[in-house]
Amino acid sequence: MTGSFNPKSLAYLGTPDMSVPPLRALVAAGFDVEIVVTRADKRRGRGGELVPSPVKAAAAELGLQVSHRVDDILGRNVELGVVVAFGQIIKPHVLEKVPMVNLHFSLLPRWRGAAPVERAMLAGDPVTGVCLMQLEEGLDTGPVYARSEVPIAAETTGDGLRARLVETGTELLVASLTAGLGTPSAQVGEPTYAAKMSADDWRIDWKQSPTQVDRLVRLGGAWTTFRGKRLKVVEAVLVGDRADDVLDGDCVGGLRLRRVQPEGKPSMSFADFARGARLQSGERVG
Repeated sequence: MTGSFNPKSLAYLGTPDMSVPPLRALVAAGFDVEIVVTRADKRRGRGGELVPSPVKAAAAELGLQVSHRVDDILGRNVELGVVVAFGQIIKPHVLEKVPMVNLHFSLLPRWRGAAPVERAMLAGDPVTGVCLMQLEEGLDTGPVYARSEVPIAAETTGDGLRARLVETGTELLVASLTAGLGTPSAQVGEPTYAAKMSADDWRIDWKQSPTQVDRLVRLGGAWTTFRGKRLKVVEAVLVGDRADDVLDGDCVGGLRLRRVQPEGKPSMSFADFARGARLQSGERVG
C-alpha cells in the first residue's frame, strides 16, 4: 500500500488479552469492523468447558460477527485487515486480496517472531516499542508505517511492560488509521528473532547471573524445584551478585525471595512458605 489510504471497513484478527484493547478502540473510533477472526474455543478446567478466546468474548459483547476461519474474510466488504497477536499464519491467497497491517510489539527488525516482549526483557534491552507494519508472507518482514518506543526500566515487570505496549500500540494504531496510512519504510538493521517461550525457558538456571534470573522472575512465570516439586518464584528482589542454588534464609542466587507458589497451592509470602515447609538454611533449589 502506498500513498494515503483511509480504510473504514476492517477485518480484525487477534486472540489473547493483548488484542482486546485495540479492537475496542477501533470500534469506539467509528471504524466498521465487519468480521473478527480468532482461534477456536478451547476446553478448560476439569469439566472441559469450552472457553472462547478473550477477543471472541469482547467481540460478542460488542455485537461483532466472529469466525475461526481466515478465509471468511474473503468476499466481504473489507478494505483492510488488522492483525494483533493473532497467532496464526495468514496465507498468501488472502494477502493477495485483502491488504493487512500488523501491530507488532517490538522495534523491528529487532525481535521478529512470537515472543518479542519476553525476549526483549531477557536480553536486557533498555528500550522496546511497537511497530505498525505491512503484513507480508515473511515473518514480520514487512515495511513499517509507524513506530513508538517504550523504555524498559530495571524494575519493569512483564505485566507492566505488556500493558504499556498495548496502550501505546492502541494509540498508534487508531491514530495511524484515522490520519491515513502513508508509504511505509523498509526495516533497517540486523534482524533478531524472538522464539516462542517453552516451559524450559521459564525454568530458573541458578548458574546464570542474578541479574538474568531477576529478569526472568520479573517477566512472570519463572519456576524452580524444591524437594522434588515445582516452586514458582512470583516475586523477588535483586540483592547480590552470587550465582548459586543454596538457600540462606530467604535468599538464593543473589535474590531475596518475597512470594512463591508451591505446586498445587496458591501464591504466598516466602515467610509463610518457609514456616510451613520448616525450611532449613543450606537446602538447595532447582
